[in-house]
Amino acid sequence: MQTHQLEKMKQGKGFIAALDQSGGSTPKALAAYGVPEDAYSSEDEMFDLVHKMRTRIVTSPAFNADFILGAILFEQTMDSKVEGKYTADYLAEEKDIVPFLKVDKGLAEEEDGVQLMKPINDLQDTLRRANERHIFGTKMRSVIKQANPAAIQRVVDQQFAIGKQIIAADLVPIIEPEVDINSADKQESEAILKEEILKQLNELGNQELVMLKLSIPTEPNFYQELIEHPNVIRVVALSGGYSREEANEKLKKNDGLIASFSRALSQDLRADQSDQAFNKSLEEAVQSIYQASI
Repeated sequence: MQTHQLEKMKQGKGFIAALDQSGGSTPKALAAYGVPEDAYSSEDEMFDLVHKMRTRIVTSPAFNADFILGAILFEQTMDSKVEGKYTADYLAEEKDIVPFLKVDKGLAEEEDGVQLMKPINDLQDTLRRANERHIFGTKMRSVIKQANPAAIQRVVDQQFAIGKQIIAADLVPIIEPEVDINSADKQESEAILKEEILKQLNELGNQELVMLKLSIPTEPNFYQELIEHPNVIRVVALSGGYSREEANEKLKKNDGLIASFSRALSQDLRADQSDQAFNKSLEEAVQSIYQASI
């Protein structure tokens, strides 16, 4: 683990850009960018197009370390190059932005009001490759839709069990048990989730460090105990389906919570924009999310 990157994640001002749309969400991301499904005829062509989109984002002057601390990558993005360098090396060396890797394989079917992660059968190989590609940390997502205590415990137990394997590989796990923003009992789910996360955090050793990625809480500053916990490097927030404006307004009410937005970051970017218009749109998004995060 790089000391400089660790200190940047602990102390830096800014937010984390989520550029980790996977096979399931890539068509939607491309469509929002103005690339319809009939523009590609295979998965390889689809991933080439989305890599071009991500390359345009990360090489933009608006995408810089004054405002952006880290970026979460999809596995194929990690294995692809930007201006002749593997993406993580480009981010770290050219931009001073900390690279993370999405490692989950998607969500299992909903059961008891939650969606656990599908098995990650190649985790050890992925972690080895992440180290070879100079990745700092990882991210993995589960979803909570109902305030079911036993089911939420299963979500958190799974996240931390895999998180410990990631820590053992000298990487920092971003643990993401997302509470659905449309859940009828969102606030109750958040209360159960916080208690379960605190139980797991309190069992970690001094050197076992994690990050948390959570939905913006219903009650402002509800996650302050997690933000201040000695085993937590940073708590970041997902936009979860809110528009950028709404996500930013909610985020501003939470001290110490910073953004890790995906769709809310790229919602105004289009493939047919001139470079000037593209960079201006991205700059406006970056500035607004940065201000909400600080």
